[in-house]
Amino acid sequence: MSAQNITKSIAVLTSGGDAPGMNAAVRAVVRTALDKGVEVYAIYEGYQGMVDGGDRIRKMDWDSVGGILQRGGTVIGSARCAAFRTREGRLRAAHNLIKLGIDNLVVIGGDGSLTGANLFRQEWPDLLAELVNKKSISKKTAELHADLRIVGLVGSIDNDMFGTDMTIGADTALHRITEAIDAISSTAASHQRTFVVEVMGRNCGYLALMSCIATGADWVLIPESPPNVDDWESKMCEVLKAGRTAGRRDSIVIVAEGAADRHGNPISCDYVKKVLEERLGEDTRVTILGHVQRGGSPSAYDRYMSTLLGEDAVETLLDAKADDEPQLIGMRQNRVTRTPLMDCVQKTHSIADLIAAKEFDQAMDMRGSSFKEMFRTLRTLVRALPHPPTPGQRRLRLGVLNCSALSPGMNTATRAAVRIGVDKGHIILGVRNGFQGLVDGDIEEMGWMDVAGWATRGGSELGTNRHMPQGSDFYAIARHIEEHQIEGLLMIGGWVGYQAAYQLFLQRRNFPAFNIPIICLPASINNNLPGSDFSVGADTALNNIVEAVDKIKQSAVASRRCFVVEVMGRYCGYLALMSGLATGAERVYLHEEGITLNALKNDVDYLVKGFQEGKRLGVMIRCENANKFYTTDFIRALFDEEGGDLFDVRQAILGHLQQGGDPSPFDRIQATRLAVKCIDFLVDQADFPDPGASFIGLQGGQVKLHDLQDLPRMVDAEFQRPKKQWWLDLRAIANIMAQPGPKPRL
Repeated sequence: MSAQNITKSIAVLTSGGDAPGMNAAVRAVVRTALDKGVEVYAIYEGYQGMVDGGDRIRKMDWDSVGGILQRGGTVIGSARCAAFRTREGRLRAAHNLIKLGIDNLVVIGGDGSLTGANLFRQEWPDLLAELVNKKSISKKTAELHADLRIVGLVGSIDNDMFGTDMTIGADTALHRITEAIDAISSTAASHQRTFVVEVMGRNCGYLALMSCIATGADWVLIPESPPNVDDWESKMCEVLKAGRTAGRRDSIVIVAEGAADRHGNPISCDYVKKVLEERLGEDTRVTILGHVQRGGSPSAYDRYMSTLLGEDAVETLLDAKADDEPQLIGMRQNRVTRTPLMDCVQKTHSIADLIAAKEFDQAMDMRGSSFKEMFRTLRTLVRALPHPPTPGQRRLRLGVLNCSALSPGMNTATRAAVRIGVDKGHIILGVRNGFQGLVDGDIEEMGWMDVAGWATRGGSELGTNRHMPQGSDFYAIARHIEEHQIEGLLMIGGWVGYQAAYQLFLQRRNFPAFNIPIICLPASINNNLPGSDFSVGADTALNNIVEAVDKIKQSAVASRRCFVVEVMGRYCGYLALMSGLATGAERVYLHEEGITLNALKNDVDYLVKGFQEGKRLGVMIRCENANKFYTTDFIRALFDEEGGDLFDVRQAILGHLQQGGDPSPFDRIQATRLAVKCIDFLVDQADFPDPGASFIGLQGGQVKLHDLQDLPRMVDAEFQRPKKQWWLDLRAIANIMAQPGPKPRL
């Protein structure tokens, strides 16, 4: 083996508790390494496999990681390893790696696994020296592998690691919890019961907090912020009792497994159950979700995020110099970032130390501003009834409407806007059927309980349509704004909604009634709105597509078949590209890139060759308006004709199932967060003589406002999409993952 090859071998292992998305990361590491001309190995059963060596350290090829993207857990295994905690065990591990020329490691695991990897790295020179002294390896070999380079990816459903906004598996775990609590809520309401639900999170309340927001639960207990009174039981019972009096048929209390009171005494589900039964006489049941939170196929987000992290892990190792600090590869502000590994581990431990020391405010500060912000929001949303208006305060009359095509999460955003606005003492007016409702005067006041249950519900209870105001519509809208004394307007919707709001802004010079604060909240499954990385509803649609394509792939592999799958998006290819990344589709056709006959010929050749060599399935994903002439049916017919007897070709037009179903946890959380900011904006701007008109969004993980008058310069009006689309930068990674094999080495 040449020195060049010896110094460019990478191994990947998964360690600690399994997490959905680990397989996607392993696949990305293997395929990126091979694409770079680097040998890559998988270490089976974590550190135990490294200590054991032999066939537990296996050289990987392109097909070794085929078909694992959608699988839960980790196909290369994970195991506890007492031997690796000893120097003798680490010496054996080093010898096993050196024999294969491995001195680059990608470790996917929690803080314990990453700490062990760093210790191994620090000891590496001494371990090699000992192996030389024992004549287990030559001095030349030791010199060729003088340094061990490592990078870490965090696999933990708890989302408890500093240095990354999301850990591998956390989004999927939140899906599992949300699905379970949604199901529990229906049976609880049927019998007017209370359920106490325990979720994972020893030192981190992320899953408990976010699932409480996503499901509309009534109370939550998390490690970072214990109840702030000693008799917290009375406060909890008071709120739950008031909720029943107000008409709520069910009560859900969510408890993180590490929850405790301010004195450090654990709060168990059984104790909460006992309190509720004794003080309220409630029929109370306990559900401990346990390992169901870890299981099952990963969510769309965990698939593509883990793919991006795995790709960058290889890039980081290949860029690393001998004395570089090991890096943790994470997601910060919706971008892949590299952070010193041990700094992240130490700060993660310090949060646990702060909780143990009862320094809860500092622990909350270290969780970050968005965590604290959502916790404050939750304290309002779990109230049984709103705070009464402050005597003498100005009570604004704020309108809220849904507009454009349906997007899951519209109800969630509306609920949050109503409850936050009412709790601040204002009057919220619901406008039915979008801007048509403003034209018709279909407007009514909405109260606290009018939006009960809306947090989890798909569709749009207010109703939505694509009506664009024009001509006499503006006079009618102005008249109804004046009649109902509307002093601010929140539009939750998509492209047409943004354009309609912009037209109201332009008409201010003609209609003084429009001189009120206006704000647009992005809600479109197409993710085609400016000023936001994500639109509410896009994550739900993406998960719907991924679930459907997973089933399609099962059908295809059984019958030697290729499917051409058409997804929504109009002229924006977000759903197509991201679903391609998340499902392992071979080709993705986007309007942004176009389709050429030459490209289709190459794809036919690729399919024919693949099926001749034993390929059993093919999946091509096409954005609905990718090309005017090369339609989904045209591509299907072309592939079917050229495939002959080798394979069948079918098309699947997913249609409106992409818009259906209850919103995903991500969409519920984002809708809530943005709605709170929108109400704050309307209230802040209401007293200005020239109030602002804006659209809001999440960019780089931060909530940002953009002036509505800037809308035309930020969009491609012809194709109804932003001029800048961040996700197009992921095209190169998608191409690497989808190609039939590594590029030939020159």
